[in-house]
Amino acid sequence: MTTTESRGQAELRSGDRIAIIAGSGRLPLDVAENLASRGYPPFVVMMQGEAEPGLAAFDHEELALENIAGLGALFKRRGITHAVMAGGIGRRPRLTALRPSLALLRFLPRVIAGLGKGDDGALRALAGGLESVGITLVGAHQIAPDLLASEGQLNGVAPQKADWRDIDAGAAAARAIGALDIGQAAVAVGGRAIALEGIEGTDLLLERVRDLRSHGRIAGKKRGVLVKCAKPGQELRIDLPTIGPATVTGAHAAGLAGIAVEAERSLVLDAAGVIAEADRLGLFVVGLPPEPVS
Repeated sequence: MTTTESRGQAELRSGDRIAIIAGSGRLPLDVAENLASRGYPPFVVMMQGEAEPGLAAFDHEELALENIAGLGALFKRRGITHAVMAGGIGRRPRLTALRPSLALLRFLPRVIAGLGKGDDGALRALAGGLESVGITLVGAHQIAPDLLASEGQLNGVAPQKADWRDIDAGAAAARAIGALDIGQAAVAVGGRAIALEGIEGTDLLLERVRDLRSHGRIAGKKRGVLVKCAKPGQELRIDLPTIGPATVTGAHAAGLAGIAVEAERSLVLDAAGVIAEADRLGLFVVGLPPEPVS
């Protein structure tokens, strides 16, 4: 496989077979539909308890997280050449539920070492495990580059001058926790970060900010911004920051004035829906210049 210089789009060849390792959310379905429209009907591995039921419309198998070591053999049986990891996983595998196998013995040391390095390390371990058995890993944005956020104002509402203080503060905080592999998002109000994303994810981060406002913990402070950035040094084929219409709704419920995401390193799901919802609620959505790669 080769990739174009323009936004890293994957150019697939005749005979390539692509699998989607599908977690939660809309992203796996967007990727599946994109592949099907290009004449590459995907094989979907629906992670048990995570993947959306709509993915069952494609050729698929359901897989428990504890059986992840069997992906290599499954892909070999199915003639898979490339894999895309898309969507969230809400939990880690229960080590006591792992099924003993030769594949697990080969895979487990890599996974345990990765888990010790945090979520990003665990994802890198899974990626390395797939590549070690001859699978080419590609990012969701390489399959559907139109999902990538572009730089600049994305909808009809512009940030106010004071909002840029919040954007700068939120971006600095998001990158700081990203460097520690904690999360990808921060909320800034009044020129300082007031809430950071942890393992709970962006939706619950916004709920926390909403509760802080309702309890008077952000008294006298209006507006504010949600900022999402890729982790410094992040493996960009895996787990890019993502927003969708529900993010806009959640940001509005939290009393925020807008959302800023790192351009070219963040995904916007249902961009038309994001723009329509942001315009309806009076929130801005902007793409920030991507951080230079060191």
